[in-house]
Amino acid sequence: MDAVKAPTRKHWSEAVLNQRTLICIFTGFSSGMPLYVLFQLLPAYLREEGVGLKEIGLFALVTFPYTWKFMWAPLMDRYVPPFLGRRRGWMLMMQLALLGSIASLGLFDPTMSIMTIAYLATAVALFSASQDIVLDAYRRELLPEDELGWGNSVHVQAYRISGLVPGALGLVLADILPWSSVFIIIAGFMLLGVIMTLVVNEPVTAPRTPQTLKEAVIEPFHEFITRLGWTGALQILSFMFLYKLGDNMATALSTPFYIDMGFSLTEIGVIAKASALWASVVGGILGGLWMIKLGINRALWLFGVVQVVTILGFALLAQSGPDKLVLAVVISLEYLGVGLGTAAFTAFIARSTSIAFAATQFALFTALAALPRTFVNAFTGYVVDAVGWHLFFYICALLAIPGMLLLLKVAPWNGDQMAAEPQSDN
Repeated sequence: MDAVKAPTRKHWSEAVLNQRTLICIFTGFSSGMPLYVLFQLLPAYLREEGVGLKEIGLFALVTFPYTWKFMWAPLMDRYVPPFLGRRRGWMLMMQLALLGSIASLGLFDPTMSIMTIAYLATAVALFSASQDIVLDAYRRELLPEDELGWGNSVHVQAYRISGLVPGALGLVLADILPWSSVFIIIAGFMLLGVIMTLVVNEPVTAPRTPQTLKEAVIEPFHEFITRLGWTGALQILSFMFLYKLGDNMATALSTPFYIDMGFSLTEIGVIAKASALWASVVGGILGGLWMIKLGINRALWLFGVVQVVTILGFALLAQSGPDKLVLAVVISLEYLGVGLGTAAFTAFIARSTSIAFAATQFALFTALAALPRTFVNAFTGYVVDAVGWHLFFYICALLAIPGMLLLLKVAPWNGDQMAAEPQSDN
């Protein structure tokens, strides 16, 4: 046990100011960019070209590969491309495929070729989800135990900031250039990921390749259950489902909530959205730095408490009405808590995976963690209609408690290595 903990004693600058941090910036940017193309740039393109809101809404269905990516993750563990190695080979293929498919989105007239654009958008989602599989596995193999918190936090913040390319730059360019040129320019930003892939090395901790597809499919589940036992495995899976439940629920209908409170669309755009982005980025960076000192377990406890408390800020806003100062403070604190909690939670997911089966386990765990978001978006409207905004946010805070209680089992305060991978995996 002492031998495992020893690396955490390194000075914080050793964990932060290194090549691995720079790599995590590029993995986060490459991972987030395609998703924001689908969520921000593509809907704007379709609406500007006269496509109806119902049709645009249906385009949300093309993102299904992000939820089901664990289904083909074993293929990326089992098969090695004939160039660059198992991780870098898949990374390069997916990034080149994304570059081509994103650039192609603007080549068709949405009023005449809407299904062609839908197929291309599905391809973007498929290539993007596949890139996420291999980037997550690469980081798990690249980062030492004591840098999982910081490295994954840097990845997540770069992921978020990448949204400024399609969501801000892309829309500005669309006012002065044809849409075909806009998509080509935005696609060109994938070259940053391509350059990174060509420059970096395969992780030195990379395990052996599974010898059969059956081994690649079955062994990730067998290893996880064998390592933790059925009870421990179910506790960790339940924690992954519940830890962010209250937080996700509180923010699922944030824009309609601000409108109902009486804020104008300009106030929402300038105050709420800007505060949310930068507060979550700052929270993520601080969370990653603090985890170097605290460890993942204690960070989950402390940041989880912050999440619960800041949810109650929405209840205060529901009482105060359209006060712009209260809006800015509440949103900043809430998304600071989101950034902190996400940093610790992502590090926990990474630590819970085995390096030997990182691609499949990471894909499965992140898909499980995303499930509450799907259900929350579907049912929160009914809850608000039934109880009102004020009581709704108290319910959200209560729903955050079960995940916190599970910390007693999955991440005890003084047991930071409870879920750590055994060294025998290497």
